[in-house]
Amino acid sequence: MEYTSGSASWRDVVRRAATGLLRRPGGRRPAGWAVGVPLIALTAGLLFTTTATTAGGTTLREDRRPQLAQLINDRRAQLAVAEERAAALRAQVDQQAALVAGSDQPIADQRARVEANQPAAGFTALAGPGIVVELDDAPRLTDLPDGASNDDLVVHQGDVQAVVNALWAGGAEAMSIMDVRVLATSAVRCVGNTLLLHGGVYSPPFRIAAIGDPSALQEALAGSEGVQLFQDAVTHFQLGYRETVESELTVPAFEGSATLHHTDVPELAR
Repeated sequence: MEYTSGSASWRDVVRRAATGLLRRPGGRRPAGWAVGVPLIALTAGLLFTTTATTAGGTTLREDRRPQLAQLINDRRAQLAVAEERAAALRAQVDQQAALVAGSDQPIADQRARVEANQPAAGFTALAGPGIVVELDDAPRLTDLPDGASNDDLVVHQGDVQAVVNALWAGGAEAMSIMDVRVLATSAVRCVGNTLLLHGGVYSPPFRIAAIGDPSALQEALAGSEGVQLFQDAVTHFQLGYRETVESELTVPAFEGSATLHHTDVPELAR
């Protein structure tokens, strides 16, 4: 059987259904089943016609994951181009400001003040001893413990935040996540099992590097309740957790925009 779309198809369906309802020998009143069968055929015909019109020759349940993956890759490429252009513009602004500073003392003083604060703000690379922490999803288990779900097998936003907060509390001088410098305004966000940081999207394992006294950093991690909860999950669900002490660790400078778009004054400071 061939299905077509358009007004001709609709007219054929209605005509055939009406013929089945009206044509009865001897003018006898049609039985219930004789009325029901044409109505069912009419409904089926309408469904087939609607489906053909909607599909337009394509598959209605087409898998769109390849298109979504391509869209994500395109957006990442666009982001990379935009970041390169932004870096070039910042370099041009610095160059112009340096030229002006040669003949303008107030500007020269401000540039010296900015340069003195750049290391603390995270705009220069820093090297020294430290520690690297890696968090990873668990393998997909065929038999989960009672009451557990696949959601227990992935690293969550709170897990990354627990490690970051513990390292800051342990005296970290500088930190990076996935080789991206972490600032005071950095926000760690997770969507599913992917990490969002300064416009970038990262997949596990998540690598967190911190420069500081390795012993103090490890002690802070051991005393963190959030880190301990994750390590309990490591035992029960085979999640990945590894600490590595580095004698010489390099944390890159922050290369994005430092523009502050929103801020609130804490209650205690008001």
